[in-house]
Amino acid sequence: MASAFERGAALLFRREFDVSLGEWRALALIASGRANTTNRVARLAGIDPAQMSRVIARLVDRGYISRSDGPGNSSVLALTTSGTATYEGLISAARARNEAFLSALNRDEVATLNRALEKLATIAIALEKVERSRAADAKSLDAREG
Repeated sequence: MASAFERGAALLFRREFDVSLGEWRALALIASGRANTTNRVARLAGIDPAQMSRVIARLVDRGYISRSDGPGNSSVLALTTSGTATYEGLISAARARNEAFLSALNRDEVATLNRALEKLATIAIALEKVERSRAADAKSLDAREG
């Protein structure tokens, strides 16, 4: 079911804004102020850094993102005026889509859905922490054995 939501959003964003879901995620994370380097955007989006680097390069080429020198070898990313306008259009389209979904539910169903999603998100975050810890432990063990 989640993939149907994602496919529909991908089609809308591509048709209306000529932006892929990866590009949308990058724009949203940069606009939010939570990420201003390619590696941070990749980590928060859950996308491989090399793949995100290609996404960022496309957005720079299209004039949606600017790069400036950051500490070390990093580049600081920011939305351009065109990128901000595109991001605002994407947010508006996403909100309209969400409203269309929620209009199928009554007030009690929306409240129940929100509670259920909060519970699932809490579990997902806890499971992710466990997996990150296990991955770090495995990496540490490999380093000691190697």
